[in-house]
Amino acid sequence: MEQGYLIDSNVIIGYLAGRLPSSGMNAVSAIIDQVPHISVISQIEVLRFNDTPENESILADFINMSIIHPLNRTVVRRTIELCKQSKIKLPDAIIAATVLTENFTLITRNISDFKNISGIKLLNPWEI
Repeated sequence: MEQGYLIDSNVIIGYLAGRLPSSGMNAVSAIIDQVPHISVISQIEVLRFNDTPENESILADFINMSIIHPLNRTVVRRTIELCKQSKIKLPDAIIAATVLTENFTLITRNISDFKNISGIKLLNPWEI
């Protein structure tokens, strides 16, 4: 079975700005070439700020080429469980629940936000 990845907001922004180390850029490029998967939370986080028209266009193009995983009953139930089990911010809990529900690996720089979630697989492209 092919490995699935969910890309966190900080990686989307870092990748599109060319701020990842070259090994991380290469790894994320290979994943994106397979069609990126993101949470609806990342869609909101990435597009919520006013930016230059050029940057907004780059971000919107990335979002439009991505598979966006919405909230559904399973993700909502899992989010509630995660929030009851550990101190985690709601957006991070939704992302973690999506990753666990879809059996993805989360690509994120914020390992500390997710490290206490049982069963979650993490990849930090800044440390590849």
